Amino acid sequence: MIKPYIICHMMTSVDGRIDCAMTEQLPGVDEYYKTLAILEAPSTLSGRVTAQAEMALPGVFAAKNPAPCGKEGFAKNAAADGYEIVVDTKGTLLWDDNAAYDKPHLIIVSEQAAREYLDYLDARGISWIAAGKEKIDLKRAMEILAEEFGVKRLAVVGGPAVNSSFLAEGLLDEISLLIGAGIDGRGGFPPVFDGFARDRAVTPLRLGGVQTFKDGAVWLRYLV
Repeated sequence: MIKPYIICHMMTSVDGRIDCAMTEQLPGVDEYYKTLAILEAPSTLSGRVTAQAEMALPGVFAAKNPAPCGKEGFAKNAAADGYEIVVDTKGTLLWDDNAAYDKPHLIIVSEQAAREYLDYLDARGISWIAAGKEKIDLKRAMEILAEEFGVKRLAVVGGPAVNSSFLAEGLLDEISLLIGAGIDGRGGFPPVFDGFARDRAVTPLRLGGVQTFKDGAVWLRYLV
């Protein structure tokens, strides 16, 4: 399949937690963005939960006509070298007009998203991809992203659900971890990957590089 080169780029504590409010307090948080730039992935992708907390407007989209779009499709409402991509299966997040953002937004939904929601995105100049009958077909969405939007390198910067979905689908080429010099240790806070069945086999990785920083942070790059 044709797809972008996909890197999962995350900052964690030494114990592997990724809660943003926590990682922002760790030595090394400045290196997170510097290492992201080094990866040369102008397009980044987040999950719905992360986007709702950090990017989207307050509230939830309520369609007057909930009829689903019901078919695969896309709208390239903005051409750019890089996109702020958000996975939003049912189409619920609210957005400003695309002109308000530094980087054009692109929303990936399933075919269960309301046609009215796609019209809502069109009216705001926001690009979208609809792929997958019941849930998002990530493989197909990545093909469309590469073929129609010209995305060659993509950094997945979401939470454990979206990270795990990309890993499960065999779409990740690289894991990039910036480990800050600190321990979280609180129960119930998310790791980089989570939610797999107990009998799932370990995913083998090959070390691609190690870099240390004066503030104690360590950058690990693994090839999947």
